[in-house]
Amino acid sequence: MAPIPITIITGFLGSGKTTLILNLIPQLRAQSPNYRLALLKNEFGDVAVDSQLASSSAISGVQEMLGGCICCNLVGSLSPALAELETTVKPDRIIIETSGSAFPATLALEVNRLARDTGKYVLDGVVSVIDVENWQGYEDTSYTARIQARYTDLVVLNKWETAGEDRYDECLDRLGDLEVEVAKVKSDNGWVAMDVVFGVDGGLAQDLTEEDAAKTTANGDSHGQENGHDHEHGHQSEVEVLSVELKGDAGVAISTDKLEANLLRKAPKDEVYRIKAVATLSSLPKNSDPELPPPAAHPKGRYILNWAFGRWTYTPVTVDSTEHTSSSETPLRMTIITGRHESNKWKKLIEAGGVIEIDGESKSDLVVTKVL
Repeated sequence: MAPIPITIITGFLGSGKTTLILNLIPQLRAQSPNYRLALLKNEFGDVAVDSQLASSSAISGVQEMLGGCICCNLVGSLSPALAELETTVKPDRIIIETSGSAFPATLALEVNRLARDTGKYVLDGVVSVIDVENWQGYEDTSYTARIQARYTDLVVLNKWETAGEDRYDECLDRLGDLEVEVAKVKSDNGWVAMDVVFGVDGGLAQDLTEEDAAKTTANGDSHGQENGHDHEHGHQSEVEVLSVELKGDAGVAISTDKLEANLLRKAPKDEVYRIKAVATLSSLPKNSDPELPPPAAHPKGRYILNWAFGRWTYTPVTVDSTEHTSSSETPLRMTIITGRHESNKWKKLIEAGGVIEIDGESKSDLVVTKVL
């Protein structure tokens, strides 16, 4: 059997990786209705959000690796995760979507090793998604954002439509400062032709060596000071992660209006990067962009929230499938990803009350934990 092509999609928090993947699915299905695409998703925190979004969008199989970084403490779990997808799904292609702070060279090296050892896989390439609108906010300070753009085969420039020409040109200039020749493509509101994303042949990624990775983690880049030992934990310290859980009696619902007014609209995007949640809501929610189709009604008010840099969307949890164990049977499970030194402030704000409130007088218990 031909080896299964693996595409690694990386990019900093909120850049639009999941949107890019979801826009590839109808293209693949149009080409072949029986095409089987599997997704291996790595994310901060302890609640599976993006995998539930993906599983509701005709992806053949989804696994989510929670609570760690796929290029550090979870890299050893890659082999059994791929093997399980191969057995259960028999995919035509596997996409590995990394957490926003993952280091692509280490992951590419591991995929290459598994490809050599098993003969079952081939690395098709590393695709980095860049949020043009917000990249300026972290590209100067984020070691990982620079490394992601350097060790990649294709850069997808996302959200350029709302950034303006000056910001777009500045982003291109800063990419040029990396002194590497890499293919670049502008998305159309998160849509890129599948023939552009797939089949890039992994030129840079397949040629990576252990020496390259060691040199990069030892020196960072021309601005970085991280060393190989610190990389495993240091590059994750660019963000901090809160886990929020609200437990309550049957029928407890979160106040939709208070959630929007006191958290979604108020969280500054230079302090809070991402908010992801699965929640039972008291009323039909609204997306931040009025031009987007409104979310459909859910019989139990159960929704997936995806917030990035001041914008958010809601998606009803799939009714005819079993909800992921990380969020089932609880009114709210949420992951909040903040900038450095911001999580304690937001932990206190949430615990003080008024940000996340139940609708009505039912008893509930709110627990906020710093997990990274």
